[in-house]
Amino acid sequence: MSGSCYTYSQQLMGTTVSLQLFVENQQAVAAVFNTIQALETRLTVNRDHSEVMSINHAAGKQPVAVSKLVFDLIRQAKAASLLPHSCFNFAIGPIVKLWKIGFNGHSIPPAKEIAHRLTLTNPHLIELDQAKYTVYLAKAGMEIDLGAIAKGYIADITRLVLAQYGIYQAIINCGGNVLTIGCSPLTPNQHWHIGLKRPFAKADSLLGILHVQDKSVVTSGIYERYFMLNEQLYHHIIDPFTGYPLDNELQSVTIISDNSLTGDIYSTILYGFGVRQGLNELEKHKDMGAIFVTKDKKIFIKSNQHFQFELLADDYELCQSFIPEQTQ
Repeated sequence: MSGSCYTYSQQLMGTTVSLQLFVENQQAVAAVFNTIQALETRLTVNRDHSEVMSINHAAGKQPVAVSKLVFDLIRQAKAASLLPHSCFNFAIGPIVKLWKIGFNGHSIPPAKEIAHRLTLTNPHLIELDQAKYTVYLAKAGMEIDLGAIAKGYIADITRLVLAQYGIYQAIINCGGNVLTIGCSPLTPNQHWHIGLKRPFAKADSLLGILHVQDKSVVTSGIYERYFMLNEQLYHHIIDPFTGYPLDNELQSVTIISDNSLTGDIYSTILYGFGVRQGLNELEKHKDMGAIFVTKDKKIFIKSNQHFQFELLADDYELCQSFIPEQTQ
């Protein structure tokens, strides 16, 4: 347990991005935040101009050439979108813009408009040319949205930037995506302690603490962005098959994995699956663990030895005896 801790933060990607280092290195800090800013500029759909928006503006017209970096991320996003029964869909842009959840002017869209826009969200209609790094949206009105994957990708790139400066102990927090790099100099067993937020509570109210080493921790939860209408909660995790917010037994899913991009993808996919099917799916992914938190305040854990979880909230129940049934 040695060394000083240096924390730096900036407002980027619509959230507070914070970096914790254990050596003072202003060059590394500047490189990290400059890299994040440059990547955000390429990937955002919240501004008129970016590489992603150039693809969206050309929907139904012509393919658009992008940088290798953006092409590679889009290729991975398409692959995740085409997994069987995947609730991850990077072509969901038209539906996200319709609901405006987390932005001003949110409301429940007309069913007819949702049905129309669903016809513009088929990931199969996005054509990629690996030789030319071009992306083509085959129907006018289609829009890709990398919001569900960009933070994880950027966190992973940050690890590479820090390695260029010889830094192998750090935490990067991209507002819900936490990447721990190396082992912690702050605790006797060298585990990082990462707080898991209590749903629908104050920002500093914790459900529990994860003990991890050199892992990414990513949470998808219905309490992150939502609005209430007639005592009904409408959250930002949209079901790509219905066009409405996903409605199941879950409040949140947290994925613990080696990299943050994987966490981003599977926190959405497993949230869509629900507890039983999600636990079954994890049997195929020994490199990942997960924490499922249900609306009736039960917590189901599949650690695969990647982390320990310490429960703090006494009104939640840790259900470690859950036996997932075989899926049909």
